[in-house]
Amino acid sequence: MITTQAKQQIDQLWDAFWTGGISNPLTVIEQVSYLFFMRLLDITETNNERVQQRTGKAFRRLYDGADDVRRWSVFKHQKPEEMLRTVRDVVFPHLRDSIGARSTMGTYLKDAQFVIPTPNLLARAVESVDRLKLVGDAKGDLYEYLLSRLSTAGINGQFRTPRHIIRAMVEVMEPKPTEVIGDPACGTGGFLVGTMDWMLQRYTSEAGKLKDEEGGELYTGDLLQPHREHVQSGMLHGFDFDSTMLRIAAMNLMLHGIETPDVHYADALSKAFGEKFSQHRHGFFDVILANPPFKGSLDATTVHASLLAKVKTRKMELLFVALMLQMLKVGGRCATIVPDGVLFGSSGAHKDLRKLLVDDNQLEAVISLPGGVFRPYAGVSTGILVFARGGRTGEVFYYDVREDGFTRDDKRTPQPAGTSDLPRMVEAWRQWKATGKVVGADRKAQCFLVSAEEIREKEYDLALNRYQEVVHEKVQYEKPEVILERLIGLQGEILRELEGLRGIA
Repeated sequence: MITTQAKQQIDQLWDAFWTGGISNPLTVIEQVSYLFFMRLLDITETNNERVQQRTGKAFRRLYDGADDVRRWSVFKHQKPEEMLRTVRDVVFPHLRDSIGARSTMGTYLKDAQFVIPTPNLLARAVESVDRLKLVGDAKGDLYEYLLSRLSTAGINGQFRTPRHIIRAMVEVMEPKPTEVIGDPACGTGGFLVGTMDWMLQRYTSEAGKLKDEEGGELYTGDLLQPHREHVQSGMLHGFDFDSTMLRIAAMNLMLHGIETPDVHYADALSKAFGEKFSQHRHGFFDVILANPPFKGSLDATTVHASLLAKVKTRKMELLFVALMLQMLKVGGRCATIVPDGVLFGSSGAHKDLRKLLVDDNQLEAVISLPGGVFRPYAGVSTGILVFARGGRTGEVFYYDVREDGFTRDDKRTPQPAGTSDLPRMVEAWRQWKATGKVVGADRKAQCFLVSAEEIREKEYDLALNRYQEVVHEKVQYEKPEVILERLIGLQGEILRELEGLRGIA
């Protein structure tokens, strides 16, 4: 999570832009994102140089050596007037034209403009960004905090998925470097980046582990080398209808080693998506990881007819689940976050979707998340659905995640190690997949199994509380006369103290 100090630095940076004449929140976010990316490119180049020194493996360079003026570590030492000329006339064109041309990110950078107007504002901004920790999860947390300053953030149900939730979902899916992985509502690319991070860690040998500039573990992914071409150009795919989010997603993926991130501007529910990306719509993905928007309704006339044929509704959360079923190959699997209403909603569309999951596909897991997971951006109760296309539902794995390792208030303060149920959930899931059993799987436990037959008997209601047995702890209270005697005694003590005070007065 972002530290208080980092929040203060971002707030000061925001104020600097405001007083410097840039008052549009989206413009501020874009300009700060460019500065983040400039610095992160230099960090990435430094890490790649360190890997090359260790392994001898060449890499595709971004700069012409350590003294290249386009590197953050070089131009940050310039005087403000010279720095503005360098960044505006040399660094930013390199970012937009040369770096952008390497990938689909060029689509989102081709119209980008650098609009920081004064040397002093740029110098203050560079100094502020240089103090921020931009490695590991920190940069995602900083993006999230930046987005929280945007008053329209979340208006369409969009908000960043916490990284520890993403990590748990990736661990449940265990994607392979030979598979095709997608997110039809990728936003800033959290699930795609989380997948790449997990793979780098999973497919790094002991000899391939290094240290980054902050002293943290750096995973080179040396065991991914046989799959390099697929990992670089065919493994990860994302779609979103917000070009600013896609720009950040492309930056994120490039900085995680994906030189040509395949992210596209598209509304995945629309008819136009089916025409432009027909290959991706039907039977394309081995794995889908997503947290699609689930706020508001759509104009049914814009939705692809094949989705409405499955679930006749305008609710985005239902349509996205139907879409993900379509996008999977037979046997392909998905983990997606859904609002709790998807699990127990009583409308015909809700029931039709759940029936589709249970009867015509393989519903594998319903994982209940604790309230407050998405605070302060949203207070909606959510869960994770895990399913595979085709097959037949046998037993469904249920897990009641009561704690995720953070407080439930808007501050979301990290709690001591061991308080989160997420690692225990992943361990229980793996045990079930390996043995078909879970430890202590009675209905009073956090983890248990429910048969498809029982779900049908309950009219396809998937809510955890329909199957979990709540144990009410018996509490022994003192008899009323004992409590009354204690109160009378306390009253006597109060009267005696008052009499003592009267004597003093």
